[in-house]
Amino acid sequence: MQDQEVLDLSTIRDLRPILEPSSVAVIGASREPGSVGHSVLQNLLMGLFTGVVYPINPKARSVCGVRAYASVLEVPDPIDLAVIIVRAPLVPKVLRECAEKGVKGAIVISAGFKETGPEGAKLEREIVEIARGSGIALVGPNCLGVINTDPAIRLNASFAKEMPQPGNIAFISQSGALCTAVLDYAKGQEIGFSKVISLGNKADVNENDFLAYLWKDSQTQVILLYAEDLANGREFLRLAREVTGEGENRKPILTLKAGRTPAGARAVASHTGSLAGSDEIYDAILTQAGTLRVDTVEDLFEYAIAFANQPLPQGNRVTIITNAGGPGIMATDACVRYGLELAPLSEKTRQTLRNSLPPHASINNPIDLLGDARHDRYAIALEAALDDETTDGIIVLLTPQAMTDIEEIAQTIVTAAQLRRKPILACFMGIVDVSAGVRILETHGVPCYAFPEDAVRSLSAMTQYRAWITRPRTAVRHFVVDSQRARDILSKTHPSRHGFIPEDDALRILECYGFPTLPWSVAHSPDEAVAGAQRIGFPVALKILSPDVVHKFDVGGVMLNVRTPEEVRQGYQTICSSVARHYRGQDFSTILVQAMARPGREVILGLKRDAQFGPILMFGLGGIYVELLRDVTFRFAPVRELGAYRMVQGIKTYKLLEGVRGQPPADIDAIVNCIERLSQLSLELEAIEELDINPLIVYEKGQGAVVADVRIAVKPPA
Repeated sequence: MQDQEVLDLSTIRDLRPILEPSSVAVIGASREPGSVGHSVLQNLLMGLFTGVVYPINPKARSVCGVRAYASVLEVPDPIDLAVIIVRAPLVPKVLRECAEKGVKGAIVISAGFKETGPEGAKLEREIVEIARGSGIALVGPNCLGVINTDPAIRLNASFAKEMPQPGNIAFISQSGALCTAVLDYAKGQEIGFSKVISLGNKADVNENDFLAYLWKDSQTQVILLYAEDLANGREFLRLAREVTGEGENRKPILTLKAGRTPAGARAVASHTGSLAGSDEIYDAILTQAGTLRVDTVEDLFEYAIAFANQPLPQGNRVTIITNAGGPGIMATDACVRYGLELAPLSEKTRQTLRNSLPPHASINNPIDLLGDARHDRYAIALEAALDDETTDGIIVLLTPQAMTDIEEIAQTIVTAAQLRRKPILACFMGIVDVSAGVRILETHGVPCYAFPEDAVRSLSAMTQYRAWITRPRTAVRHFVVDSQRARDILSKTHPSRHGFIPEDDALRILECYGFPTLPWSVAHSPDEAVAGAQRIGFPVALKILSPDVVHKFDVGGVMLNVRTPEEVRQGYQTICSSVARHYRGQDFSTILVQAMARPGREVILGLKRDAQFGPILMFGLGGIYVELLRDVTFRFAPVRELGAYRMVQGIKTYKLLEGVRGQPPADIDAIVNCIERLSQLSLELEAIEELDINPLIVYEKGQGAVVADVRIAVKPPA
């Protein structure tokens, strides 16, 4: 079977005409100050675009002092990029002219497309057909435009207020309004950009195309993404894995995901289907892709400046240097909260500090230099921490005191950071008194935060990314299975009106894929039930066998620990009668006789096929943990061996599987094996829409697991 995680580079679009054009036509260039057509043209000219600009306006001889043309067809020279700012109904005609001219890239800034309703959506489909039919890469419509600060290009093809300063951070945004706010915020924080890209409606070119471009862009070291949805989630997963750590020239992707998708039209009856909401799906795909998800725009940039300016830590051990005890404690608490450890300073480091600092200074971690500390004490502590092999990263805290030489301390930190041996993040608490020192730090690439927790969270994000890129690599395992028999079973089964198939067929499908099932048989009479129980061996469980009965316990459709032939006979009659009372007019005379599993720890495995993203796998503890706590993890198939382990380790109650209060550890390997088999099943049996194994009973390490109950849903009959 083909490994569906392979990235097909042949599908990657050539975006050089959009981001590296040598000539730009502004179609809809306007002489009216304040209009979009005027702003875009001015931005190109005032931004000192290194190529040629052609204003297109049939009613003007010139715009902003530059000769105008009535149409792109009148321009005597080739045009790489067209920026289109005309009324929506005119865009198809303009695009056809661009196609005739041989334009290779277009940015449609105009609004009035699918965001306005059905008529706008129809118009959007038309311009996409024109663009794709003529080989034009189209950004938008309904977007702010794009910016490339590369000194060799200096392209500001947008109506943003002004060109941002150059930097090594790229920002892709689905929201044009957020772009303008972010540009203003970044200006105030003196943050530079390599590229700023507004996606708009993503009718043609989307975030995946730009991610592929930025992956190879030498000007970009960190990629920021604001997304309300993903155009192609599975392609994003494959591509982002390469960008963040699988391929060469790796770069971190920081993602701010907002919005929710509508619930599916069909009622969801499985645990997996009900728990795998929009946010859970996106969280899974971002985790599996190696991207770091953030919650706020502030987080996005606080993390970005650390990634953009400091080396990655080699581990998660942190040394805190402070001139005040309270902030040191705050930073320590934050380290514990965000998965960092205080470095156990070596005896050599402590001796250096003991010999050089005042007697009352703390030579442990946090290193407390005392309130009267000046730059010389900071220099001693920084040098000692940089030399200490137990330290992976350093956080330097400062509170302004009367004797604190803030600017000299800032310069001392800059000098230490320029060695780039370990990441150094600073926290100068305050605004007015520390402002000059903060400017020195930020000018020289040392991230400085207002509060200790902000610095700790940023360093934690860097540590998480280091763990991602240095993680052991495992492959997608493929098991020898009988997929053809499983397909035959699916083709002959009789699902209920909700799409659920009989449990015996579900068990047969699991057996085709090597899942550990309990012995079972089907009985159509009390005598058959007794015979089946005697073959299997007592005790047994009896279950009503009907795809129409989804929640068997609720209607008296299950009896457990049945121990004698007479109990089997009586149980058969009781179950059939009880279910019939709840489903009047239907005949229930078939039950499943199944061996009773010995006690163990109960977990749940699940599968949901999402219309956009494909098969999603779920894992969690069974029983009240899945019902009440929603303590589950998700991954997209195919899942690698390490990914399956991470699914298990990712639940909050994982320690219950590791073993607590003398309880032996559970057989994690058996769970992982079942997750991997479910992953393979999900890719090979596309007819299955939802699947729950609940519970999978897991025994002690080395003793395996068994499937106690399974539900499978296919597409409901038409």
